[in-house]
Amino acid sequence: MGSSLNNDDDIITGINVTPLVDVVLVLLIIFMITAPTIYSSALKVQLPKANSAESIEKTALTFSITKDGQVGLDGKPLAWDQVKQTLSTLSDIDQKTAVINADKETPHGTVIQLIDLLKQAGLVHFAMSVDSHKN
Repeated sequence: MGSSLNNDDDIITGINVTPLVDVVLVLLIIFMITAPTIYSSALKVQLPKANSAESIEKTALTFSITKDGQVGLDGKPLAWDQVKQTLSTLSDIDQKTAVINADKETPHGTVIQLIDLLKQAGLVHFAMSVDSHKN
């Protein structure tokens, strides 16, 4: 009887997708972790350093001002005349806090212009972002 039931020369007809799924899940986790740090600000802002920097919780309104005077909300660039319109669409704005990320070379008057627009819209709580410069 020349035939055998355990023939090792059979063609493999199935593909094991478990390693592929493992690699894809690891890559997904890596991208989910790194994406917020990569895209935290579409506007390039170099924050000033301070020894007394405190961490703050993520708030709903994060404004950025570049050294050239370009303003943005949550990393998306806006025109200055759009800031007031955007704030008027927000509900319970008087209970929100605005965090201002101003470049260290931004003129003082530009920051005051943004604060004035925010106050006109009803915001009364402000925070200024700085990088920690601990010795």
